[in-house]
Amino acid sequence: MVYTMVWYVDGGCRRNGQPGAVAAAAAVEMLRGGRARTFTRDLEQLCWQNDFTASTNQRAEITAIILALEQALERYGRLDTCPRIDLTIHSDSQYGVKCMDIWLSKWIDNDWINARGRPVANQDLIKEAYSLENRLIELGDITYKWVPRAQNEMADAACNQALDQQEDDGDSC
Repeated sequence: MVYTMVWYVDGGCRRNGQPGAVAAAAAVEMLRGGRARTFTRDLEQLCWQNDFTASTNQRAEITAIILALEQALERYGRLDTCPRIDLTIHSDSQYGVKCMDIWLSKWIDNDWINARGRPVANQDLIKEAYSLENRLIELGDITYKWVPRAQNEMADAACNQALDQQEDDGDSC
């Protein structure tokens, strides 16, 4: 028996890479009967004195993938049986999909140095996603698929709602 999980993810950042940026990630699990469950996460900036690590769109997109992987593991843990899984994560971020599907193995082989000879950006998050992916691969198959933004409307709306809430709450550096 195969247990199928289908996720749509999106991440976004307003004032991308700048002080005061707000960023969020969303993961939407598609359920039977056309229902969906939505999860969101705010990204925190590391702020101290005049030094900061600002949130970016790319960090938000990888965080959205992490959120889906975490929730897929949690969901699997609640099943009464232990079927093989068939997990598909859809994203409108070519960066996110390529990180997980194409570039990751090259970066590992190159000790986390990119094609330009520099350390891979966002490797903290990519390594976290890779660790979660490895746990899930033991249970079945994972596929990352790029979709046009128009096919990712639920995740996009959830992400924008989380961003709006952060701005309303004044959550920035």
